[in-house]
Amino acid sequence: MKALPFAASLALLVPVLAAPAFLSAAAPVAPETIEAGSYKVESNHTLTQFAVNHFGFNDFFGTIPGATGSLSLDPKALGNAKLDVSLPVARISTTNATLDSELVSADWFDAATYPTIRFVSQKVERTGARTARITGTVTMHGVSKPLVLDATFGGAGVNPMDKAYTIGFAATGTLKRSDFGVSKYVPAVSDEVQIRITAAFEKVG
Repeated sequence: MKALPFAASLALLVPVLAAPAFLSAAAPVAPETIEAGSYKVESNHTLTQFAVNHFGFNDFFGTIPGATGSLSLDPKALGNAKLDVSLPVARISTTNATLDSELVSADWFDAATYPTIRFVSQKVERTGARTARITGTVTMHGVSKPLVLDATFGGAGVNPMDKAYTIGFAATGTLKRSDFGVSKYVPAVSDEVQIRITAAFEKVG
């Protein structure tokens, strides 16, 4: 086998040498080692995605950034965990400015009257080594209904950028928007909404 020319070898090595140490893959953190305490949503790295089927042609999705809220968590007493998170309706984004304006109008989510979508947990149950089911109430468009989220623990540790102890999760769930009075174009645009969440929380106490 011919040796690589020096220039080619250097080109392969430079990205490795240049990559910051904190970007290298870390060993998975066991959920039971999470620090117990109070956390707040790290809004800059928390995002909710929603998806509906569009006229039977394709799935179309949007996002809601800017979440705020709190989490109280003790990995040794997961059933006592408390989650309270709110999303700012006015920040709904689909990358289509015209549609964004429609979604925050009175025809859809009516951000002026109902500025937030809020989820408050009532029960948390472990379902696997890194998974849990969160049962709670979501309030949207002035209506409160039960919602179940299937959550997966992502990781935990000190954020190398801001030095805050941080934990992360992903979660999924479904709801029917007509249950909340948001029924425009049902069923052409699906009533069922798929929800996908990626969330980061910083320890505050």
